[in-house]
Amino acid sequence: MTVITLGPTPARRAALARRIRLLVAATITYNVIEAAVAITAGTIASSSALIGFGLDSIVEVASATAVAWQFSATDHERRERAALRVIALSFFALAAYVTFDAVRALLGTGEAGHSTPGLILAALSLVIMPFLSAAQRRAGRELGSASAVADSKQTLLCTYLSGVLLVGLALNSLFGWSWADPIAALVIAAVAVKEGREAWRGDACCAVPAAALSASTVSAAEGCANGCCSPVQDTPQDK
Repeated sequence: MTVITLGPTPARRAALARRIRLLVAATITYNVIEAAVAITAGTIASSSALIGFGLDSIVEVASATAVAWQFSATDHERRERAALRVIALSFFALAAYVTFDAVRALLGTGEAGHSTPGLILAALSLVIMPFLSAAQRRAGRELGSASAVADSKQTLLCTYLSGVLLVGLALNSLFGWSWADPIAALVIAAVAVKEGREAWRGDACCAVPAAALSASTVSAAEGCANGCCSPVQDTPQDK
């Protein structure tokens, strides 16, 4: 049986775990601020979209906190399943609220006013969130952490919601098209359900052991549909 070495070295894995902890801390900090601003501005403008966006930030904090809890342990792999469960439930909670809020808006319950702070917040999140998501996804894939990759998808979903919020607030302010935001939000809710199911099943990433694997195991891993389990070879600078 041919045996080859896959995955990062122990030193590299420790560095990746530290990077994930820092990214998670940054995500939690930003989302706490984002939630406070969005809920306050949404209450002032009677905007259900802004209030919903603030609640999404709270869901994102719950997801990131689960990953922070996981990586606070030396043997973080043992907490992987529990962290994934929390992330999956966060996706489902987000989908449920966004759907409820979108349907309520489509039925004409409440009419939101213009919100300059909401527009600025949505634009900032649209710029910041993709970078946090991409950085955590890269580190999670290299480390083989399903929960880190799942949380990065939660952050990416927040990016989509930022875009939806920005377009919805802008169209409402410029043209009075109050229906644009809830329609797009329903699409986001469907994506959240899909990501939640994958996180619950543990499909967000196929963790590749850092130890030596047989060629047959490598072949099975390469069949992962989302490519997350593709082994990352050590480079000279990583060692």
